[in-house]
Amino acid sequence: MSRRSTKCNIEKESTIFRKSHPDTIETHHQLDRLLAERILIIDGAMGSVLQGHALDEADFRGDEFRDHSVALRGDLDLLSITQPDLIAQVHRQYLDAGADIIETNTFNATSISQSDYGLQDRVYDINVAAAKIAKRASADAMKADPTRPRFVAGAMGPTTRSASVASDVSDPSFRSVTFDDLVEAYGEQARGLLDGGVDLLLVETQIDTLNLKAALFAINALFDRGMRRVPLMASFCIVDASGRTLSGQTVEACWTSIRHGDLYSVGINCALGATELRPYIEELSAIAHIPVTCYPNAGLPNEMGGYDDTPEHMAEVLGDFAEEGWLNMVGGCCGTTPEHIAAISEAVELRGNLRVPHPGEPLSRFSGLETFTVRPDGNFTMVGERTNVTGSRKFARLVRQEKYEEALHVARQQIEGGANIIDVNMDEGLLDSERAMTTFLNLVASEPDIAATPLMIDSSSWPVIEAGLKCAQGKGIANSISLKEGEEVFKSQAQLARRYGAAVVVMAFDEEGQATDTDHKVEILSRSYRILTEEIGMDPTDIIFDPNILTVATGIEEHDDYAVNFIEAVRRLKERHPLAKVSGGVSNISFSFRGNDHIREVMHAAFLYHAIQAGLDMGIVNAGQLAIYEDIDPETLAKVEDVLFNRHPDATERLLEFAEASKGAVTERTGKD
Repeated sequence: MSRRSTKCNIEKESTIFRKSHPDTIETHHQLDRLLAERILIIDGAMGSVLQGHALDEADFRGDEFRDHSVALRGDLDLLSITQPDLIAQVHRQYLDAGADIIETNTFNATSISQSDYGLQDRVYDINVAAAKIAKRASADAMKADPTRPRFVAGAMGPTTRSASVASDVSDPSFRSVTFDDLVEAYGEQARGLLDGGVDLLLVETQIDTLNLKAALFAINALFDRGMRRVPLMASFCIVDASGRTLSGQTVEACWTSIRHGDLYSVGINCALGATELRPYIEELSAIAHIPVTCYPNAGLPNEMGGYDDTPEHMAEVLGDFAEEGWLNMVGGCCGTTPEHIAAISEAVELRGNLRVPHPGEPLSRFSGLETFTVRPDGNFTMVGERTNVTGSRKFARLVRQEKYEEALHVARQQIEGGANIIDVNMDEGLLDSERAMTTFLNLVASEPDIAATPLMIDSSSWPVIEAGLKCAQGKGIANSISLKEGEEVFKSQAQLARRYGAAVVVMAFDEEGQATDTDHKVEILSRSYRILTEEIGMDPTDIIFDPNILTVATGIEEHDDYAVNFIEAVRRLKERHPLAKVSGGVSNISFSFRGNDHIREVMHAAFLYHAIQAGLDMGIVNAGQLAIYEDIDPETLAKVEDVLFNRHPDATERLLEFAEASKGAVTERTGKD
């Protein structure tokens, strides 16, 4: 069957399925009721049981694939078509062992993974077949015991490729798979699972958060387009004692990166045994506001690649987790069998304490490989401005010349100078901005000391922002969106930013243009806030207002109150919308003094001092080159503040004269090109 005909059938069958199966809100209610009573049991490893049957090539091929040109032994997902009775038997074994949730035999059932077997065009069929087998098995179990609901989770594994990790040692920017590739592959898999009747979708064993974000993007896009909505579960891997995923994120950073995904539950599975998972599941349980799952391997692999942890030992360790109140759902991964699940089920039934998810404090959180949280009692958040081709001649030159390794040094300098977030902008007429953004951010991902820091992806072009968001496994910031092109474009971009897991900078523009006075700034941004929170469903802590820092001391009278208007707008916005953040591009205030770095730095420091007092949370600055307000020469400070607060009609002229007189006496700092 060709890929084209497969897609036609998918669309046809999906339409039929949507008409006959309304949104499964009841599944949510059932899960909520059950989790209020006890810990639910997830099944164990399908592969561990199947490997005990010593299947040969003929078993994998069956009749349908007898003449297939590629060897198929090892493609366990295909057995849902060629050996359906065997797959059903494994499901029954886990149900008999006490599993409340069984996973479909679809761990590698994406076009990306199935291309290794030349079966990328049969992905939809594999997923539908696997879902139907599992549904029949769960229905039979509920028929035998109607008092106990059973659920089928559509298993969606990590694929065989990584979007965050370089796949060519000679070119760290190259990726063997893109975000768009993953969205297409996961979307196709999810359609098959939903059409096959699964009750849940479980994106599991994720070692790269960017892959996981692509899966969530694909699934939620299907839901938005009208496919049957089911509870969505996610589970990632901590691969070793470093406490990080394979792509480098900490537990908290990974959770921060995916919490936007409308998840029913989050968890950790695979890679480690139960004993090794202890500190990480404890950490996740403390920070997640939704149910937590845990299904580890049966210990660490032995020299032969097998697993030695006994059912009794796993049950003891996981029973302890349950007693601590860390779990809502528990099961097993690689090496676990129905015997393991039976022992775990018994242990948590005897010792389990109910875990009640808590919402946590409403704070703005961003992440790279690590999490950065903006706290009310924290320091001012600095967004490094130098990785911006419009603001740094040096960075622009390096990017144009494709000297990306040297360009990375600019980012590193900003972080060393104190930047909490780095702003990346590639808006330049001679650049292919989307390509430059993708290349640079892929290289950033290969540098752990830079990748630890969250990204602000900055562009006046939405496609360039999207290109950047598709490279960021962490939770970044899209800078910016506005009402300039009307509400529909604004809502579309906001919804996409939310789907990518990004916070948004909202500029004070509307259909009439840029706001300059205080009332108009506050009016536009409050209107934007209402749309984002009430119509898009965006978390207020993911909204960053930019009331437009505009240049003063230009010689144009109506510009004289620009600093005052911004500071007052900050004050009023923080009073109205305390959970949102307020930011701005600080260097804009002093553009009229380009060439006089000393005066510019004083203006920045003085302006920031008063804006922070009014409630400014963050700003785009040249990290490491900010003057300290208390150390500024009083005469210079007085003249600068006269301009900022428009205290005298001739304040600008006085500062210009003073700046010219003092210019020769000040040694200009280096590194400001």
